[in-house]
Amino acid sequence: METTAGGPGSWSENILQYFLRNNHIKTEDGAQITWYHAANHKAQMNEALKSTAHMIEADVLLPSEGSDQSQPIMAHPPETSSDNTLQEWLTEVTKSNKGIKLDFKSLAAVEPAMMLLENVKKHLKRPVWINADILPGPNGNSRVVDAKPFIDTVTSFFPDVTFSLGWTTGWHPEKVNEGYSWTMVKEMECICNELSQPVTFPVRAALVRQSCSQFLWLLKKSNRYSLTIWTGKNDNYSIEDLLYIRDYFDKKQVFYDILEPQNYEFKQAIGIKVNL
Repeated sequence: METTAGGPGSWSENILQYFLRNNHIKTEDGAQITWYHAANHKAQMNEALKSTAHMIEADVLLPSEGSDQSQPIMAHPPETSSDNTLQEWLTEVTKSNKGIKLDFKSLAAVEPAMMLLENVKKHLKRPVWINADILPGPNGNSRVVDAKPFIDTVTSFFPDVTFSLGWTTGWHPEKVNEGYSWTMVKEMECICNELSQPVTFPVRAALVRQSCSQFLWLLKKSNRYSLTIWTGKNDNYSIEDLLYIRDYFDKKQVFYDILEPQNYEFKQAIGIKVNL
């Protein structure tokens, strides 16, 4: 039986509804969702599968030129090799009930990855998020994944998927960091308002508080939109910043893919029990 767009078991099913339906969370609150980040190598993938995380995030790329492998592997730049191919990764992850987020840093890996995903589609009755940075953002570089071919390629294989579309960003401890400008946010809305799929916008925790007006405007543009708050390893931001974001937005529209110890402190502050 084919699942309907956004319906139970479809790739575009809202992750809160999916995990609520499967009794993995208690309320429709984005802060309830837990993440395992960079589950690329086999050791991290296996750890992620054994963990209590609801969503597993991993990075897909094509190996460097001259490599024996021509199929997509699981690695985050600057790495160019891995002990894990996307095919092996999917074989293991499809045995679980965890949601999937695949992150692409280049266009080259997208089509071969979609072909591999197509082979396991019938085993993946759960949310699947496909991520790329398609626009330059605050302090970001211009090495973005070209939006139109990226979206077109993914959609040609899977019209029913959740897109995670972001901005390249940078953060500098020694200077004032500007947030996401109106121009950046409006350019993203211009791309996404023509889509029919759910879209989550990955935004950097250290840059969100000063951009709340922009993101509130963006999320009001469509009930398909959400934010995924993420953090750089050395970013400096406070739990108060996260609490401010939580108060400012609808709890159903914001997810928190943040690192420890801030994740634990944030969950403690809002009364969500964390399994360590």
